[in-house]
Amino acid sequence: MSLPADRHPIGSLSVTFLGTASAQPSSTRNHSALALRLGRDVWLFDCGEATQHQLQKSTIKMGKIEKIFITHTHGDHIFGLIPLMASLLNGAGGVTEGGEDPRLNVNTETASLEIYGPLGTRAYVRNGLAYTHTHLGGSYVVHELRFPSDPQVGDFTTLSPQTSECPFGRNIPAVNDRWLNIFKDNVISVSAAPILHSVPCVGYIVTESPVPGKIDPSKYMPDLKRTKTAMSAMRHLQLGETVTLSDGTQLHGPPRRKGRKLVILGDTYDPSPIAPLAEDADLLIHEATNAHLPGVDPDTKDTDTYESVEARSKSRGHSTPQMAGSFAKQIRARKLILNHFSARYPGDASLESQGIMGTIAKLAASEFGQEVTCATDLMSVDIYFQ
Repeated sequence: MSLPADRHPIGSLSVTFLGTASAQPSSTRNHSALALRLGRDVWLFDCGEATQHQLQKSTIKMGKIEKIFITHTHGDHIFGLIPLMASLLNGAGGVTEGGEDPRLNVNTETASLEIYGPLGTRAYVRNGLAYTHTHLGGSYVVHELRFPSDPQVGDFTTLSPQTSECPFGRNIPAVNDRWLNIFKDNVISVSAAPILHSVPCVGYIVTESPVPGKIDPSKYMPDLKRTKTAMSAMRHLQLGETVTLSDGTQLHGPPRRKGRKLVILGDTYDPSPIAPLAEDADLLIHEATNAHLPGVDPDTKDTDTYESVEARSKSRGHSTPQMAGSFAKQIRARKLILNHFSARYPGDASLESQGIMGTIAKLAASEFGQEVTCATDLMSVDIYFQ
């Protein structure tokens, strides 16, 4: 996606929730996966079971997927990765004796698919492909985010790379408890930081580079007409550049505006380590696995309280809506979307579901101070400029 510095190609920036369930899927919620559309390109964040089925139901084109970012290696966030890779990279199960499989000669000088994830992601992919005898017709690479307590070298598996795995996969060490610019070009960057869960887990920050400011053509037209300057000068002004006219007059384009920022958290009971990088996010996506819903959720236990449900959620590495709302307020997020719900909370259009999810949103809003949205499968949301 790297382009000349004077171009900013993204335009539309949107997320599509392919799966919003926690632990177990339900008839209305699939396992965790989220697609980020950057103009015509697509990145995935997590890839739970049956993600490729969800892609087929969505408007996301599978062939546009360039990168996959894994928050942690729990099965409900990664079990769909290898099947998706097989579909995306033209996988097959080999040939009979005497046959020739062209997939054994994949060009691995560049990667058709980049995968980022914690320690174990590379081993999971390599073992899964090897023991299912899956040969890929396209190349891939795995970059691992290594925590300080992790081994900083090696692949964490005794299996050799497959012929489709590129040899330049990085082991990226944390610096001051964060991974800055694990991907960066002249229009977008991705950083990550640990968030607290029951296993090593990260959150990702996607930041757009500054974009051209809003321009008022009427401000410049008199000088351009007076000096008979070609209208092509307006293009340079729109990019924030300075144009010198024939009489020496200098016209200054509007200053660039701050790009959009998206924060995608994995499972967490305390995301505070990522807070400094997440501040002023245009959109925060935060889990809200469990909630206390007396009088709304028929499965609510009489012995439960808001405090007991929060304590139980934390003990399992998860959050309540109020915890999500509090963090969104802490980092001054513009918008909060809740995700990763217990199978108890349906994601359909029934009155019961609307009542439950509406109450969950209000619990988060009571801490956030703004309206909150609860994600449903295949819901898409655009991210706008401030």
